Amino acid sequence: MHIFFSDQVQSNLLTLSAEESRHCIKVLRLREGDPVLLTNGRGTLCTGRLVSEDPRSCNIEIVSREEEYGKRPFSLHMAVAPTKQIDRFEWFLEKATECGIDRITPVICAHSERQVVKPERLEKILLSAMKQSARAYLPVLEPTVPFHTFLEQLNALPENSFIAHCGQGKKHRLDNDFHKMKDTLIMVGPEGDFSKEEVDAALLKGFRAISMGQHRLRTETAAVALCVQVNFMNGVL
Repeated sequence: MHIFFSDQVQSNLLTLSAEESRHCIKVLRLREGDPVLLTNGRGTLCTGRLVSEDPRSCNIEIVSREEEYGKRPFSLHMAVAPTKQIDRFEWFLEKATECGIDRITPVICAHSERQVVKPERLEKILLSAMKQSARAYLPVLEPTVPFHTFLEQLNALPENSFIAHCGQGKKHRLDNDFHKMKDTLIMVGPEGDFSKEEVDAALLKGFRAISMGQHRLRTETAAVALCVQVNFMNGVL
């Protein structure tokens, strides 16, 4: 069943946005009476049926509503340096949303080759991935911030707070230092890795260093792999 996004899901009769209406009628070619799913991206999942076929503003009648659909007992926040080729970072956002993530913060590091991202496009990718994977929670995309500003803005760290890096020093595997069903924050650096100063600052803040093994992974690969690990170890993937 196709799923659409709307912030009007508390109403029994709602009108889809022009973009969603066009996709519904022109692309998917749904017709009056066809069943659909809707979500507001905040945990509400509705079953409805199409009652008008206007490609600019089609109407949906809500049949049933479920709150906190797919809600997890933990949260996953990843702070990841945007990649030089933005399509790789977009790929991470898409796959992380499909696997399960709650919050993403793009962080600019000493070795970052990309300093700017366009949040409007990234938001669309998150929304599309949420609908494609039939989830009811839209990940929050935080504003892009410099690495040290991100650390300064953190108050109490969650029980699972990690920084993945390739440098020297004591590191653990994630599965050897992980507390199940606890809120998790993981930092992943740019193509040139975190600087030693950045790693030291994170450790001083209370992060624990983790290794992704003896081989080097691309930023987006490491970020997706860690996202999958967290969800797998918590038994939700």
